Amino acid sequence: MASSQETYNKRDQEKKRLKKRLDKQQKLADRKANSPGGGLENMIAYVDENGNITDTPPDPSTRKRIDAGSIEIGVPKRETVETPSVRKGRVEFFNHSKGFGFIKDADSQEKFFVHVNSLTEEIKEGDMVTFELERGFKGMSAVRVKKL
Repeated sequence: MASSQETYNKRDQEKKRLKKRLDKQQKLADRKANSPGGGLENMIAYVDENGNITDTPPDPSTRKRIDAGSIEIGVPKRETVETPSVRKGRVEFFNHSKGFGFIKDADSQEKFFVHVNSLTEEIKEGDMVTFELERGFKGMSAVRVKKL
């Protein structure tokens, strides 16, 4: 009287796996039957001149011709801009305890950072000064600052 090696639980799990596989195959068949079809033509998308995705192909008459040699890859070379070497301005703010301040250019009304190490004479707020510009860590800085 040998009993079966499979228990009830094992048979039940096998039935569940088989049912799950059949359900999956049925869903796949339903999707294929109900899909609009058309193949590749329904899957193609186009990008218009504004970067929007559309389903209509672009009009060939509006196509622009671009010379591949005119495209620069990378950062363009920096052009040297001639600026006056000595500028005039007014000290807007200066903190003597911390050793820095800002000078407002008289011509362009831009503000430039100035450090106490860049001073040739001692300055205070409201003084008219002449200065030169150099590129610093965070932008242009005033150097060789003199009182007028």
